[in-house]
Order: sequence, then C-alpha cells, then structure tokens
Amino acid sequence: MGNSVLQKSPEEIRKIKEYYSKFLIEKLPPGSVFAAKTPSCAITAYQSGKVLFQGKDGENEAAKWGAATAASAKKSPASVPGAHLPKNIAEMSIIGSDEVGTGDYFGPITVVAAYVRRQDIPVLKELGVQDSKNLKDDKIIEIAKQLVPFLPYSLMTLHNEKYNEMQMKGMSQGKLKALLHNQAIGHMLEKIAPEKPEAILIDEFAKEAIYFAHLKGQKKIIRDNVLFSTKAEGIHLGVAAASIIARYAFVRHFENLSKRAGFTIPKGAGPAVDKAAARLIIEKGVEILPEYVKLHFANTEKAKKIARV
Repeated sequence: MGNSVLQKSPEEIRKIKEYYSKFLIEKLPPGSVFAAKTPSCAITAYQSGKVLFQGKDGENEAAKWGAATAASAKKSPASVPGAHLPKNIAEMSIIGSDEVGTGDYFGPITVVAAYVRRQDIPVLKELGVQDSKNLKDDKIIEIAKQLVPFLPYSLMTLHNEKYNEMQMKGMSQGKLKALLHNQAIGHMLEKIAPEKPEAILIDEFAKEAIYFAHLKGQKKIIRDNVLFSTKAEGIHLGVAAASIIARYAFVRHFENLSKRAGFTIPKGAGPAVDKAAARLIIEKGVEILPEYVKLHFANTEKAKKIARV
C-alpha cells in the first residue's frame, strides 16, 4: 500500500478531477474540493491545493501527476520531551504506541500501536492528525474513520471485568499498561513483517527501566529500537495516530456501555461519574459494577454512599 501527497494549482486540480470523473463520490471530507475512489486508490483534493492518493496504487496514481511533496520535519513542542531521540525522528518510519482510558472510572483501557511510514506523514498531516488532547471526540471520530482503512494498527482492549480481576491479584495499572503496549507492538511487528520500522516510540507512562521490569517473565518482550518520550504525540505522527484510533475505539466502547446501562455514561472520574455509578447501583445492583468500572477508584465508595448501599 502506498500513499502520496501532491501540491497542485486550481487548474491542475480541475484536470485531475476531470480525469477521475467516472469515480467521483458525493460525500466529501471537510475542506476538500473533490473526492474519487477507484478500485485500488482513493483520491482527495483539498482547498489548500494538496491532493492525497491513498491505497494500493496510491503512489503509482500520484506519479501520473508529478513528484510527491517531501514530508517536512515536525518539531517537538518543547525542548525537553524527545531531546534524547534521533534528530530526524519526525521523518522516520515508526510504530507509535499510546493508550487512553487509564484515568476514566468507566470504560476500558485501550492501547493502540500504529505504523506510520515516512511516505504516509504528509497524508496524516493533511487529514489533521495531531495530539488527540487538542481534538474533540467528534473530530477524533472523523479523522479515525479516515485512518483505519489504510493505516496498519493493532488494538488492545482491557475491559473492566478483566482489569478488576488482575488488579485484585496485585497487578498495578502501570504493569497492565506495559503488558498491553508490549502485546500491541508485537502484533504490529507481525502484521508488517518482513518490513521493519526504523524505531518504536511509546508515549512514556513509566521510565524505561520500570517499563521493562513490568514485562519481566513474559515470553516475548519487544526491546529492539524501543524509545520512550513524554508528549510523544507531538514528536511523531505515529503516536498521534495511535492515540486518535485508541480514543475512537474508547468512545465506541462508551457508546456500548451507555446502551447496556440504559443511560449516557459520562467520561472521567468527577462528580458526574459518581452519580452515574450510583444510578447504575440503584437500577441494576451493586454486583454489576465490575463490568462497568475500575473498582479500586475512590468513585466506588462515593457512588455507594450516594446510592445508600
């Protein structure tokens, strides 16, 4: 699969649109001029003048219209995060790994490892991939739906029932996250084999030594070219893409939880969450909590008090 971006004038874009006139589609992505889909390539032209070619024949189709624009280096948002990383890491082909849901009382921990090749970087920039913390859920969903058809990724979901079981056996949340990242990265390496990434970048939630200590005893531990950095979403789009896909999956899980509960489940761990958990206890019984929440959070006792259990 190849993806390319070209910078074209309005007149050139009109010619490209005419060429693919038989394949034009009605539903256009935000900010686009036209979109077309051939059996082996999706073409999207934007008001910025950029034209994206995505899919199996993306690079070949783009070559008909000129040379692809080179990916420009993305600077780290701060001098400290990523200072120890290769200077050109923003341009490298890497597997980025990130997680969501660790601070939420409801909902599972979701980890995604995504592989972004250097030639995919301009495409991801055009799609608006960035630090998911700067994006609202509706925008995350919009971007994720465009990423998942072509971007290689591995998704790991630790539902709360299993989370609570493992936590009660003495596993810390840090250890659980390390296990999930290691598994997601391992699956990603298998998916892209024999191709290998230039590096693997994990959004740092624990120092390197602690991370690998958490993995002690595992049959397969991914160590080669594994790098760690805080604020990694701003260092490489591979981590940002992983975070967006993880958040998308997390939001979908919340929708399913809400359907099962019969009312909207709030995110986070604030007072609204306490009230929602109390309602769940009143309507379905306290024994249902392990399927929905992380029991060791302080919210559990608060909810019980509200529900007078």
